[in-house]
Amino acid sequence: MSVSRAQDWLGRGGHFPWRPDEPGVDEVQVFHVEAGDADAPRLLLVHGFPTSSVDWYESIDRLAERFRVCALDFPGYGFSDKPRGWGYSLKRDARLLAFYLSEVVGSDTATVFAHDRGDSVALILAGGDAGDGPPLRVEHLFLSNGNIFLPLSNLTTAQRVMLDPSTGPEVVAGLAPSALAEGLGTATFFPPRGADDPAVQALTETFSHQDGPAVLHETIQYLVERSADEDTWLEALTASEVPATLIWGLNDTVSPPRVANWVWNHHLMLKPGRNSIYYLPDAGHYLQNDRPDALVDAVLHALDAPDDAPGAIDEVPGAPVLVDRSRERIPDAAEVLAQQ
Repeated sequence: MSVSRAQDWLGRGGHFPWRPDEPGVDEVQVFHVEAGDADAPRLLLVHGFPTSSVDWYESIDRLAERFRVCALDFPGYGFSDKPRGWGYSLKRDARLLAFYLSEVVGSDTATVFAHDRGDSVALILAGGDAGDGPPLRVEHLFLSNGNIFLPLSNLTTAQRVMLDPSTGPEVVAGLAPSALAEGLGTATFFPPRGADDPAVQALTETFSHQDGPAVLHETIQYLVERSADEDTWLEALTASEVPATLIWGLNDTVSPPRVANWVWNHHLMLKPGRNSIYYLPDAGHYLQNDRPDALVDAVLHALDAPDDAPGAIDEVPGAPVLVDRSRERIPDAAEVLAQQ
């Protein structure tokens, strides 16, 4: 009898206890997975909403050829505890990441790759606002397919209904894990996937752990937190010297490419450091599931920073496209013509 993707992932990891340094907050068991040489540079993978670290199932082994890859499930997600009324927040999760890296992984530095909701947690971490613990140095920050500038996002009807305190609790009370997984497979994977797809089945199993849908109306409140602070987080990144790369699946209707383009044009194009933006042509919102190999190719290309001109990084169909690199200033038209 074959082992499912979710059970295989669960078997590769373990749990550690964590309690926020706040009065009256219960301890939770946090699921985590590590892969690769223990002495290799650290790569922290940060998952989004409403999924979990199992998103990295198809990319972790290639990444582990170069890194000690580290990933966890935030409380409320995946195989971590999902207590009701726990007070889920982006800032609390940033403190958890700092604890995880320093106390569990044993490192004060890491490259960070984040997706969706995880983008905001990673921005807090990279900005040094993850609490009073040991300082963490982010060597390179990767952001992918997340609504990091909400005015240009396309929130779904389901997200808006769950976000509303008057409708959210009633909606999630009757939501089956399989229905949630199949809805994501149809609406956010590219091309759409059905109930028999291994990635969709893995979502069903991880959502089923401790009845994950029951806390969706709590965990989705991160959007309110993001709306209040997204400008501050992006401005902090702009002022930092942390190299930042956007890698975006183009066929995303929730976090469309215009989000990445806006962030690039207003915050990263002229920021200090070696920054870049890539598109994955044949990927949607869940680019790590849609094109796991192309995602890894883009990460390694950005880290090795070859002086390639913008364009596809390989000659194979569907290769990642380097769109732009940062610069000190934009030349005027006369300067561009003079360089011909």
